Amino acid sequence: MSQRVALIVNPTSGKGVGREVGAQTRRLLSDAGHDVVDVSGDTYQQARSQALSAVSDGVDTMVVVGGDGMVHLGVNVCAGSSTRLAVVAAGTGNDFARNLGLPVRDAPAAVALLTDGRTRQVDLGRVSHGVAGEKWFGGVLGAGFDAVVNARAQRMTWPRGQMRYNLAVLRELPVFRPIPYAIELDGHRIETRAMLVAVANTTSFGGGMRVCPDADVADGLFDVMIVHALSVPAFLRVFPKVYSGSHTTHPAVEIHRARRVRLEASGIQSQADGESFAELPVDAEVVPGALRVVSPTEVAA
Repeated sequence: MSQRVALIVNPTSGKGVGREVGAQTRRLLSDAGHDVVDVSGDTYQQARSQALSAVSDGVDTMVVVGGDGMVHLGVNVCAGSSTRLAVVAAGTGNDFARNLGLPVRDAPAAVALLTDGRTRQVDLGRVSHGVAGEKWFGGVLGAGFDAVVNARAQRMTWPRGQMRYNLAVLRELPVFRPIPYAIELDGHRIETRAMLVAVANTTSFGGGMRVCPDADVADGLFDVMIVHALSVPAFLRVFPKVYSGSHTTHPAVEIHRARRVRLEASGIQSQADGESFAELPVDAEVVPGALRVVSPTEVAA
């Protein structure tokens, strides 16, 4: 069945693969008989404005082509609406797509889901941030070492892809110091010095770092990881374990579950879905079923 589809393409995602995959996706959608309008725009703000207009006009599906940054844009324009989000994963990390079992770097399979797949409702994180208003995230909000590294990586022009993030880690580690936090989890207050705090709707970020390996995108709860203060050598021993999720056994690592989270720290800018997000303090809450996602049909057990 044909649908009214809005398309947003990030041509720079996946080391430039996004442009090619975007053109391929446009052809596939048209060939499938969908009514396609390209809302990509020349800037992020223009794309966001055009995408919001498409959602307001009642477009059936918003198709984003790119990495987690494009998913973040799609999440923020589709949240709470009847418009479905479809992801053609063409980025470097593609954490959101992998967490939801979506095709990765396979445009034909992703486009086929518009007709052959199902609509799945998943939770989102909603953040209130003073005058900045309301923002949403689909994956993980991080505030601490990860956000500092992410900010450095975004300023770097070389190398590209995952190696840029790894190099940013090596440059930040020698100068990073534990941060004094106040953390409220459903009203329970924790004051601590920590390396980072991650508020997770999905299991991973940063290209497969499984910060909260048991997080469930449809359980109505955040998994909140706190990595308490560690020396640099100790942190270096723990950090690689995040890719397997085995870091959770370290005594400095705590994981809690909560519906509402408040993070307070001085001078810390958070990141969410790999994008610079909001300066602390922030208040986040889970909104169950806030996003309709085009997903594979469930396989019978």
